[in-house]
Amino acid sequence: MQATLSIDLGAICANWRALDALSGPQVETGAVVKADAYGLGAAKVAPALKAAGAKRFFVAQAEEAVALRAVLGPEAVIYNFSGLMPGDDEAVVEHGMVPVLNSAAQVKAFAGKFKGRPCGIQLDTGMNRLGMEALETASVGFDIAALQPDLVMSHLACADEPLHPMNATQLATFSAMSFAIPARQKSLGATGGVLLGAPFHFDLTRPGIGLYGGLPFKGAHPVVELALPLIQVRDVLPGEGVGYGATWVATRPSRIATVSGGYADGILRAAGGLSLYAGKTPCPVVGRISMDLITVDITDLPETPASLSLLNTVQTVDLLAEKAGTIGYEILTSLGGRYQRRYLGE
Repeated sequence: MQATLSIDLGAICANWRALDALSGPQVETGAVVKADAYGLGAAKVAPALKAAGAKRFFVAQAEEAVALRAVLGPEAVIYNFSGLMPGDDEAVVEHGMVPVLNSAAQVKAFAGKFKGRPCGIQLDTGMNRLGMEALETASVGFDIAALQPDLVMSHLACADEPLHPMNATQLATFSAMSFAIPARQKSLGATGGVLLGAPFHFDLTRPGIGLYGGLPFKGAHPVVELALPLIQVRDVLPGEGVGYGATWVATRPSRIATVSGGYADGILRAAGGLSLYAGKTPCPVVGRISMDLITVDITDLPETPASLSLLNTVQTVDLLAEKAGTIGYEILTSLGGRYQRRYLGE
């Protein structure tokens, strides 16, 4: 029996519009739809965002760009954060992928094969992950100028901490490094950067997690609900254990529901103090989360429901993440393929 994952496309678009408004009227707002739109289905999410007004989309791999082109059509601009990797030629030529070049080697390779096609340049302003530092950028300065890149960008390491001093440092570094690059647009801010204010917006913002209802965008509309159907309900006597290792033992006569869902579905085994919900009533998970099943104490419910909710307006992805010792990004991108997916607002 499948659990049902409901994905509110209208809420995603509302979140995009809200972040677009925060970015200001002179700033374009793109959309990050990498990792299958953070696990929610890029084939559904990206066209909805395009209809809402997004024109520029970001993915992490060339294969994602190819799949996205098939659903978005020829007008959308699709950037690949990984730049130009071996074997990406077809994605550039046939599918119009715009690689965000991350190294001098990528710049040279692109200039040798694809001069005249659009590209982006990524600068490393302190994150030490992707992009070129100042000396490497200078070493291919003439090549970059000849390419006339569509975009020059960098990525903030600490944008979810507004008072972190690294934000100001990266802003200053990006402003200085990008000054000499003749790019059509500059971009520094993802969701956190949008919330840091106008100095971080430049020409283009590229929100990701905020579109999908996650922090640091506290004003986001909830996007996902996850309902797990009950498979069986049993009476458990005081002193009886439940689940692997008998880690939970009943201290009163209890009604224990077994629901369909587990760590094979992205419900992290490490989550502690977790509850499922009947409406707004919490029902504590008892025993260990297993691969396919979760056991829940429903003793205090007046009647037995058909399903219990894991993600909802009360228990958001970030609250669930906190209980599992992780972040909302991991909760969303871990959602498995066994759910029946229901898209609202198509």
